[in-house]
Amino acid sequence: MDLYSQRGVSAQKEDVHLAIQKLDKGLYENAFCKICPDFIAGDDSWVNIMHADGAGTKSILAYLYWKETGDISVWKGIAQDAVAMNLDDLLCAGIYDNFLFSSTIDRNKKLIPGEVLEQIINGTQDFFDELKKMGIHIHYLGGETADVGDVVRTIAVNGTMAVRWPKNKIITNEKIKEGNVIVGFASDGKASFETAYNSGIGSNGLTNARHDMLQKYYSEKYPETYEPSLNQEVVYVGKYKLNDELNTVSRNEIPAPGLTIGKLILSPTRTYVPLMKILLEEYFDKINGAVHCSGGGQTKCMKYLPKPLKIVKNNLFEPPLIFKLIQENSGVADKEMYQVFNMGHRLEIFTDEISAAKMIAIAGQLNIAAKIIGRAEESGKKELHLKVGEKWLVY
Repeated sequence: MDLYSQRGVSAQKEDVHLAIQKLDKGLYENAFCKICPDFIAGDDSWVNIMHADGAGTKSILAYLYWKETGDISVWKGIAQDAVAMNLDDLLCAGIYDNFLFSSTIDRNKKLIPGEVLEQIINGTQDFFDELKKMGIHIHYLGGETADVGDVVRTIAVNGTMAVRWPKNKIITNEKIKEGNVIVGFASDGKASFETAYNSGIGSNGLTNARHDMLQKYYSEKYPETYEPSLNQEVVYVGKYKLNDELNTVSRNEIPAPGLTIGKLILSPTRTYVPLMKILLEEYFDKINGAVHCSGGGQTKCMKYLPKPLKIVKNNLFEPPLIFKLIQENSGVADKEMYQVFNMGHRLEIFTDEISAAKMIAIAGQLNIAAKIIGRAEESGKKELHLKVGEKWLVY
């Protein structure tokens, strides 16, 4: 059994997919988000989409960081995580403006005071204000903040986005075909719209990252941060503390000065909306498909293929430092790493080679590394081949 499963988490969410298999798939079965007819206005040329996601267990890391350092501003990053995970899923359906957002925050009031809620709620609005400067409009409709200490051990930060959009401007993934190349857009670095180095971790795989990197000290001091029935052999088994400076604990090249383990693992999820706004306005007709490599990591694309294809990813990015540290601490095999974490890029677009070059150039203008990371080939079944170093991983 892999570490994710031993910790009560599923990278592929098999049980969830089984539970929802009888539900209506919407107008386009292979689209990244469920797309419905325009129930709001009844216009056949428009569609409605509502999507829910959140920061996952990253909020537990914020809790640890806040308790240890007193830096309450860390919760603003969690606010961005909850928004970006919704926003970037919707980008892959072709949507980049005029969103409605409602937050859902469940907390244990005994542990999470009102000051934390203020940071999350105000941090959400601050993030929307920054995006508005780039021409992206998200309308904050409030939401539900519930005190449910019998259900939530610390805090869960989630949200729901809704949008009405022209049907002829939707990405359905139905155009993905053999001969397409796949452009990957890096998850790490410092984009032109970011204020600090981003480790690229996003908001997926944080259960493994937390337990594999951090010391037993945290389980002993903060038992509220993990499920007590877990085998202690998989609980906080790492060697680091959150305030450890990277230049003292890592033999790898340090990507930016002053980084600590805490800052690395809590990097706010990068949103690709400033990039995708440009690509969707200028190259919509050249985008055959788009995938947000979130839950499921580099295997995510398999779920959205419109027909049997062989996906070959033979030119992946060098894994960013955060993933190297996680793997060094955990000893997890490459196959699990690549289906849990994004491992270097969280957004990929299926297109032709000429358009790919133009998209890569635009990403460069925003200081986002991008390159052709693979291709789609004819096949009798859906299959994925990843080249990692000199070996191939087959899914």
